[in-house]
Amino acid sequence: MSDPIVMMKQEVGKAAAARVKSDSIVGLGTGSTTAYAIQYIGERLQSGELKNIVGVTTSFQAEVLARKYNIPLSTLDVVDRIDIAIDGADEVDPQKNLIKGGGAAHTQEKIVDSLAEQFIVVVDGGKLVDKLGSTFLLPVEVIPKAVVPVMRKLEQLGGKPELRMGVKKAGPVVTDQGNLVIDVKFDSIDDPATLEKTINNIPGVLENGLFVGVTDVVLVGEIIDNKPVVREI
Repeated sequence: MSDPIVMMKQEVGKAAAARVKSDSIVGLGTGSTTAYAIQYIGERLQSGELKNIVGVTTSFQAEVLARKYNIPLSTLDVVDRIDIAIDGADEVDPQKNLIKGGGAAHTQEKIVDSLAEQFIVVVDGGKLVDKLGSTFLLPVEVIPKAVVPVMRKLEQLGGKPELRMGVKKAGPVVTDQGNLVIDVKFDSIDDPATLEKTINNIPGVLENGLFVGVTDVVLVGEIIDNKPVVREI
């Protein structure tokens, strides 16, 4: 018996991959659901159903997967546009604003996803929230020398900051850019757009995980009567 949650992630990934058209430049996101989208884009290329696709990845993880499934890759200094980007999220609010960065890749993700003509978010129903910050901490990528002053500033903004520590690694998590991640608990993020700008203006902050006004489509996977169902928001 297949795990219904795995099947649901596969279905959402497939639904997103199905929206990719030939002759397009595709932003390839990070995370478990997006991994299935990358797999299915690769399979559509192999079968000849898709032609002339170029991927732009948001992390080492996405790059490794894209190579595994033989998706040709390029970089942002070469491509002149991104037609469609597919990525996951840790939280999605009713306005389609996001918190991302559970995988510590949110800086590259924001660059790629913001450039895309169409940005598709793939999530399971558990990621939908009424208000951002209610279930997930807000990741803030910081240059290593600035960790302490940035944490002080985040406390002044009402947050409870904590340096993200590695799992199966001694010491903190290091991003693909060689920086550190501070996870911040806010009791309530009432104005995500202002908070995103305010945090990014703190010296030493590279980028934070609030994605405001970037998402075009959200594909939500849910399990109904033990069957995976995908709906669009």
